[in-house]
Amino acid sequence: MSETIQTLLQENRSFPPSPEFIAQANVSDPEIYAKAAADPEAFWESWAKQLDWFEPWHTVCEFTPPDAKWFVGGKLNATYNCVDRHANGARKDKPAIIWEAEPGNSRTITYGELKDEVSRLANAFKALGVGKGDRVSVYMPMVPELAYVMLACARIGAAHSVVFGGFSAESLEERTNDADCKLIVTADGGWRRGHIVPLKATVDEAMDLGCPSVSHVLVLKHVGPEGTLTNGLAAPKYNEGVWQEGRDVWWHEIVPQQSTDCPCEPMDSEDLLFILYTSGSTGKPKGIVHTTGGYMTGTYATSKWVFDLKDEDIHFCTADCGWVTGHSYVVYGPMANGATVLMYEGAPDTPDKDRLWRIIEKHKATILYTAPTAIRAFMKWGTQYPDRCDMSSLRLLGSVGEPINPEAWIWYHETIGKGRCPVVDTWWQTETGAIMITALPGITATKPGSATQPFPGISVSVYSESGVGNQITGPGVTGKAGGGFLVLTKPWPSMTRGIFNDPARFQRTYWSRFENAYFAGDGVKLDEEGYLWLLGRVDDIMLVSGHNISTMEVESALVDHPSVAEAAVIGKTHDLKGQAISAFVILRGGHENHPGLVDELKGHVAHKIGALARPDDIFVCAELPKTRSGKIMRRLLRDVAEGRALGDTTTLADPAVVALLKDKYESSES
Repeated sequence: MSETIQTLLQENRSFPPSPEFIAQANVSDPEIYAKAAADPEAFWESWAKQLDWFEPWHTVCEFTPPDAKWFVGGKLNATYNCVDRHANGARKDKPAIIWEAEPGNSRTITYGELKDEVSRLANAFKALGVGKGDRVSVYMPMVPELAYVMLACARIGAAHSVVFGGFSAESLEERTNDADCKLIVTADGGWRRGHIVPLKATVDEAMDLGCPSVSHVLVLKHVGPEGTLTNGLAAPKYNEGVWQEGRDVWWHEIVPQQSTDCPCEPMDSEDLLFILYTSGSTGKPKGIVHTTGGYMTGTYATSKWVFDLKDEDIHFCTADCGWVTGHSYVVYGPMANGATVLMYEGAPDTPDKDRLWRIIEKHKATILYTAPTAIRAFMKWGTQYPDRCDMSSLRLLGSVGEPINPEAWIWYHETIGKGRCPVVDTWWQTETGAIMITALPGITATKPGSATQPFPGISVSVYSESGVGNQITGPGVTGKAGGGFLVLTKPWPSMTRGIFNDPARFQRTYWSRFENAYFAGDGVKLDEEGYLWLLGRVDDIMLVSGHNISTMEVESALVDHPSVAEAAVIGKTHDLKGQAISAFVILRGGHENHPGLVDELKGHVAHKIGALARPDDIFVCAELPKTRSGKIMRRLLRDVAEGRALGDTTTLADPAVVALLKDKYESSES
């Protein structure tokens, strides 16, 4: 790759916070960036002091790349900070979790009730032989009990490893064995688009493959005849699995009779809180390690400032707890702030494509945090679905998961937020633990498609290939505008402490590209005003006639066209150019393919960002291959475009999509 990444797309629209929002914002002083940059350790220490500690720390930070320790010597408990300190005080009767199920059931759990439920479950874990230092594999639907499991583990000092409930038995077996888990917690099944996902049967299959460290499987009855979801109606037929006496234990037969007396285990700040495996498109999944004190500090701080979190807010993060967003911004961050979180189990288009908007209307959600891939799906479905719902309770919108196209940003702002809700586009990773780059809604003038600036106390650099960089710590710190590699040069509290049982891979993956710096793997551009624009994975940078062009910028130009809801762009091997640009697009609702559309789209891209980025091929399709977390798998699209045998599709939400695309691509080539 040459020294810099070409950055061609221009976006000049700007949206400053309203005077009304500034007046009530948790932080509205722009000087906070300079203050945090002048002494990052003091800044983060001020946040750590807002948590409850059993013993104070003696050193704020010790850092010898790649190893960091924060709040050294301090002792605390994550669950105490998320539950007990609220349940023991004025928030005892405040809703902690509002849960909505796909069939329409809902439940509300107060902080007082949450403390009792988590304590009983923690005692049940102890009865099953789980204690401090053990690991627990979690394979559950998006139900309140999933949060109970995470918090019960943290209460007794066991680490949880949550595996997304859509993953295969092989994926569950691999992750369970890598973490050497003593217990698997699951449910009989979960709801998805009117069907039952057979979770217990998948656990049985994983156990048959071989999980020698697992002594028990704890099973929540969720969808069966005595389950919590079906309103007395019979659940659809599903594979219930095979009960194995001595190994399998029903939740309802062991948990309810446990005592609610279960003191929180004092944990060292650097004790393991959880392992979360990145699904990775190739190779063995990486067990990302997060510890207690620094992670809690980072998620607590970012929840409070990025979402402007208030005591009366209803915080609706649509992520599943199988992903890091569910860990940080469904459970640990908001609950450390004593917030009410809204959880939904089910699909956003069941029973109709207005489901999320109906949930917001029903429960009066004030904050919505969702992914660009979901926003683009909503665009494709059309405005009639949100327009028929009352979402006047919303006051702030967030985006997470990948760079958001400017036109998707505008649609989100205008159609969902009605032009009155600030949009905070956030960049971070499983490895960073908490949000790294984001607007602060009471300070930042946002630009559609830009994640704006680093959160206070975070140092970002834009490096060239040779490692020369500009350090960006906040507004006005512009350095040299242009494209490059996103690098973090100073430690931050919530950073991963490594890959479980594989320090060599940790060093090689994140710390070997640039000396003493964490390379996130993403490309980024810095504009003249000091705003950061994420360009996607550097693996997705195309080399076209000697120019490095970001797939994200070409995708954004395509989505800017009124016919296009979503686009995926890849570089296809080309004899003359090195790579040629191939694009796969999904049309918005109400728009149809017509003979001149492909040429029109090619011309639109050339007009928007230059002839250099004009795609050679554009294919109109119904769906794109995505992982179960919603990320487009461009690797598979490259396989399709270059006629290779299809690679591993086990992490795809719908593996059949790739085969259909391949057939369409090959028929167009003939």
